[in-house]
Amino acid sequence: MKISQVVDQIKKYHYGIDPSGQPIDPASTRDQILFGDGEAECTGIVTCIYASVNVIKQAREEGANLIVCHEALFWNHGDYTEWLSDNEEFQEKKALLEQAQITVWRNHDYVHSGIPIGDGRYIDGIFYGLAEELGWTPYMVEGDPMRYRILPVRAAALAAQIKEKLHYNGIRLIGNRNAMISNIWIPAHILGKKDNEKIMKISREGIEGVLAFELIDFTVAEYIRDAGMLGKNKAIISMGHFNGEEPGMRYMAGYLQELFCGLPIRFIACGDMYDYI
Repeated sequence: MKISQVVDQIKKYHYGIDPSGQPIDPASTRDQILFGDGEAECTGIVTCIYASVNVIKQAREEGANLIVCHEALFWNHGDYTEWLSDNEEFQEKKALLEQAQITVWRNHDYVHSGIPIGDGRYIDGIFYGLAEELGWTPYMVEGDPMRYRILPVRAAALAAQIKEKLHYNGIRLIGNRNAMISNIWIPAHILGKKDNEKIMKISREGIEGVLAFELIDFTVAEYIRDAGMLGKNKAIISMGHFNGEEPGMRYMAGYLQELFCGLPIRFIACGDMYDYI
């Protein structure tokens, strides 16, 4: 089966509707072949959060020539490479892909649009994979993979559990480490946009635990820190973007094995992006 045919089948498996309610546009979607030859015969598939140098090397050792990644390949939104023509690291990574004859396809918009979960519903495949890995699917609030009501647990203990289950090198905790956490929200990226609304949502809905991917040091982080100093039941567990979304790509390898029974398929972990000294 050609790589382009594999890609088409993966797209069809997903819901394929964008946040505005329209079908994902093949021309404007981020989900493009970022490198390589779509007409090559597929010898094996590797899923990963990011096609790092080490992932590429492992895929080569496995004999896989298709990497399905979730994030950009060459370090910028849109994966533009014109500005990198004289960049030494770009040339070396490109040469590694060329020598291994590996094609890289990005699956971002499609997997976020939804995967089927067996009852006719579609749910964001990245966050569902995170819920599966944490063992939280029974605690999902109204089928929303960003909201959970778990059994009450102290914030510090919850952070330690997440660190252990997701194999992090460490984890950051802001706010009241002794807060009893049950009502959890995953706002994903806290980058300064609409953060007033996020603070009001946390207050209005009695959210105690926030699992953050990107997290700036002001706005929501300041609010939770002050709330903790006031003795409130509030804490942020800061995971990191790739760290928080990698379980979704591990989960993807499972359903791709069902889609393509004759192909070798495996997930390769990038591992925790952060080292702690």
